[in-house]
Amino acid sequence: MTQTKTVLAVCPHDCPDTCSILVTLDGDRAVAVGGNRRHQPTRGFLCHKVARYLDRVYHPERLSHPMRRVGPKGSGRFTPVSWDDALTEIAARFREIAGSLDGPQAILPYSYCGTMGKIQGQSLDRRFFHRLGASLLDRTICAAAGGTGYAMTIGSRTGMAPEGFSESRYIINWGSNTAVTNSHLWVLMHNARKCGAKIVTIDPYRCRTAERSDWHIQPRVGTDAALALGLMHVIFRDRLEDGEYLEQHTLGWVQLRERVLGDYGLDRVSAITGVAPDQIEQLAHEYAKTKPAAIRINYGLQRHFGGGMAVRTIACLPAIVGAWREFGGGILLSTSAEFPLNSQTLERPDLVPPGTRTINMTRLAEALGGELPGPPVRALYVYNSNPAAIAPDQKRVVRGLTRDDLFTVVHEQFATDTVDYADLVLPATTQLEHFDLHTSYGHHWLQVNRPCIAPFAEARCNTWVFRNLAARLGFEPELFQVSDEALARQALWEGAETVPPALRGITVDRLTNEGPLRLNLPLRYTPFADGNFPTPSGKCEFYCERLAALGSDSLPTYTPPAESPESTPQLAQRFPLQMLSPPSPHFLNSTFVNIDSLREAAREPQLEMHVDDAERRGISSGDRLRVFNDRGAFEAMAVVGHTVRAGVVVAPSVWWNKYSPDRANANATTSSRLTDLGGGATFFDNLVEVERIE
Repeated sequence: MTQTKTVLAVCPHDCPDTCSILVTLDGDRAVAVGGNRRHQPTRGFLCHKVARYLDRVYHPERLSHPMRRVGPKGSGRFTPVSWDDALTEIAARFREIAGSLDGPQAILPYSYCGTMGKIQGQSLDRRFFHRLGASLLDRTICAAAGGTGYAMTIGSRTGMAPEGFSESRYIINWGSNTAVTNSHLWVLMHNARKCGAKIVTIDPYRCRTAERSDWHIQPRVGTDAALALGLMHVIFRDRLEDGEYLEQHTLGWVQLRERVLGDYGLDRVSAITGVAPDQIEQLAHEYAKTKPAAIRINYGLQRHFGGGMAVRTIACLPAIVGAWREFGGGILLSTSAEFPLNSQTLERPDLVPPGTRTINMTRLAEALGGELPGPPVRALYVYNSNPAAIAPDQKRVVRGLTRDDLFTVVHEQFATDTVDYADLVLPATTQLEHFDLHTSYGHHWLQVNRPCIAPFAEARCNTWVFRNLAARLGFEPELFQVSDEALARQALWEGAETVPPALRGITVDRLTNEGPLRLNLPLRYTPFADGNFPTPSGKCEFYCERLAALGSDSLPTYTPPAESPESTPQLAQRFPLQMLSPPSPHFLNSTFVNIDSLREAAREPQLEMHVDDAERRGISSGDRLRVFNDRGAFEAMAVVGHTVRAGVVVAPSVWWNKYSPDRANANATTSSRLTDLGGGATFFDNLVEVERIE
């Protein structure tokens, strides 16, 4: 007879909640997963995706052994090889490229947040490619624009305490589908509403959060900065600002007031945003007069050309009304800045050779097409990502992946779209099979994940692979032959002379023995109640000299989308619909698409349309559609209704191409154009046309 036991794990996926998980083991097999009730932020429940995590761990299509391509690139035809042969071949190819005239910068690592773990996601992998001298990857595709814009105002990504939302009395979800993408925070918002709070959602799309809110405001796509400036206009015009807070803790408020009073009157803002003047007035008055007031801002609204400035502008609002003074007031983008890990020691950027180029991951199409400065990309090593599905300008990315002279290695759990184009495929472990250390961008708790089952077949974790590649290339053992636990101790400053206050007393042993531990922050955390912003001036910077040095406007302003009916009317004559491609509630970017129950819940690739747009094109719900522009096309099923404004369509994403009707997804139409700040992706600057397929 076997005995069952329960062990702690951590959800590794790209979500702010970073849930603590209880895994039930029956012998050496995991038989159940559930939430950990003792983890305060997540309180014992999991989303419907991670609740099915064992479907992923024991999926019949897990990659079980290394493989070498035997068919044409894209065919997905491989033959098994040994780990020794695979690693030897990778090391030989990397050595040959590094020693050629092109040099090691012809090698490009490509990864993102397939795991949020600090050990499997950004430790030995960074050391390895830094030591190799490979091109650096600027990991911008999700949050770079908003993070940069926010930091230009606040100084870092520091925000209000998530727990404070339970005491907020006015809550704005601005570009945040919180009920789906941050479900444990939504519970706090819902509890606040029971105590009298009002919940407002600002989103062009009537997402689940908007459906469940007290008030849904639908601005035009990419006009959020203009709406925020309109709110400021009303607040300053009607003297609803907190003058004392402005005087003591902000920089440039007089110039900002002059700008919004002179340039952003309600008629102009309404014409830009499509939001009625009386709605702008009502929102401004309710937000400024209700205490405490909180804004949950998210990354969707920054995925257009002016996205960085949009986030910066919205981030000014709490200081204008003095919302930072109170627990439950302020704004939250991310809690990531509160975790002062020793990333310099973990990643060793000092190993990067001087003059090494950086390639923006959003421009993978250009990198593989030889359109960027420097040597051609001759080798691509992909891990924790699925670029064939998630990268913009998909047709050109796939064209690059099919190059016969490109040596591509993919370390993965499943045969994703990207795996089909690999020369060598390496099987990867799941979260239950390896060690990791986890921070969060949605709460203030640290956690460790210890392996609770043996790796599936020949699957190996990222750190194992990079240790072995480093050994084959003769790299220094003291840099790479370090255990995962030792790396975690380095990240937590264990043994260092000075430990950041937030981490004092938090060790790997305590995390292992006691479970999740909260950072050393006040229980009622109000980071900017008395100012002390982490900006050069120490104040909330409405006027920002750092932006001026970058050639950007030093004050908040409205930057139009690069593609929209208003900013590009000639293009809109051919492609009149603005397309958004937010995450499907059943997937997490391209993760979970291959889980049968979740894919069946998502049904098939869909396109939500307004009834007026559908009628003009003779489209009804259930019709098969072709969605297209000059960059490419994909097929989807029509869902006609009122979830979007007229002129806007929504394609819930990101489907794998191989599960799509025409082997293409929404990124067949998206652009690799970069944002105004941070070099982020502009997925939502995307004009398309739609036609019914007979």
